Amino acid sequence: MNLFDVYPLFDIEPIKGEGCYVFDKQGNQYLDFYGGHAVISIGHSHPHYVQRISEQVAKLGFYSNSVQNPLQVELAEKLGELSGCNDYDLFLCNSGAEANENALKLASFETGKTKIIAFEKGFHGRTSAAVNITDNPKIQAPINKTFEAELHEWGNLETVEKSLKEGNVCAVIIEGIQGIGGIQIPKPDFLESLSRLCKMYDVVLILDEIQSGYGRSGKFFAYQYADIQPDLITIAKGMGNGFPIGGVLISSKFEAKYGLLGTTFGGNHLACAAGLAVLEVMEQENLVENSAKVGAYLMAQLKEIEAIKEVRGKGLMIGLEFDYPIGDLRKRLLFGEKLFTGSASNPNVMRLLPPLNITEREADVFVGILSKVLEASLVN
Repeated sequence: MNLFDVYPLFDIEPIKGEGCYVFDKQGNQYLDFYGGHAVISIGHSHPHYVQRISEQVAKLGFYSNSVQNPLQVELAEKLGELSGCNDYDLFLCNSGAEANENALKLASFETGKTKIIAFEKGFHGRTSAAVNITDNPKIQAPINKTFEAELHEWGNLETVEKSLKEGNVCAVIIEGIQGIGGIQIPKPDFLESLSRLCKMYDVVLILDEIQSGYGRSGKFFAYQYADIQPDLITIAKGMGNGFPIGGVLISSKFEAKYGLLGTTFGGNHLACAAGLAVLEVMEQENLVENSAKVGAYLMAQLKEIEAIKEVRGKGLMIGLEFDYPIGDLRKRLLFGEKLFTGSASNPNVMRLLPPLNITEREADVFVGILSKVLEASLVN
């Protein structure tokens, strides 16, 4: 049997990770400024993370959600404490797409409606409902288009309110910071006005914090730069540091009922151990604060590089926009300098999503490598 060939692969085989570095089978060391799509939050192979998972799998890796699992309660309590969202309930699942599927389902249950408002360049997942509100027709099969979805211009409240007035909108979903869209940051007053409109028209506001959450932005959630309280918050990537886990934070306006939501693997013992390890390390090592501090330090240096057209970001969620497509630049960084970076739907934008425990020293290394490669490009 062969693998179903849907991924273009770099000719690199990582076999080990440590902190913000990964190592390939030839022993080459790579500085990881992409974190596997912002998944690596506390660094590769963090000792506490490894210990937590190892001890748990030696005792019990999985049993179903038909039995008591105190780890789920512990995870919910710790997440509420660190995020400032104690007044929400937590539903655990396995991925970001699944988190958004469940959030959309809850919104439709609550309102009895089906129309969803999302935003241009947004990405919410590849499962059936999530892909229908993702701005990429190439990944939407005909079967995905089962409900009306509108994509509005980023920041355009006028068109959003016009749609809300029609009275048939179930929910508005927006990323705390657009990731694949090229690190687009919503202005606080836009989010606040959007929240006000959702309340006015009795529409559910869903904050997709799958990439921008868990300290990535320099706050626990990116929406916390604005004065709002979303109805639903979806989480995943940094939540398990590589272990598949996701969740939905659910406000008190929603009433839980047996059978309303469900999952086989979500919230299993091993996933909860991974999730708890991440939160414990984030708390012990002040990683949200570190994200804000080192991110500001890094962006200040990047803004001094004339070859970069624009530097956008919050914390350690950073976009570098150039005047040209950066595919070749990324390959030179990866193969010539052993440095991982990320792309975006805009071919001119490079995404930086390093582990939250990087230091200013590693930021200096990155800036030095990027500057050297850009200067060499100008010479050639």
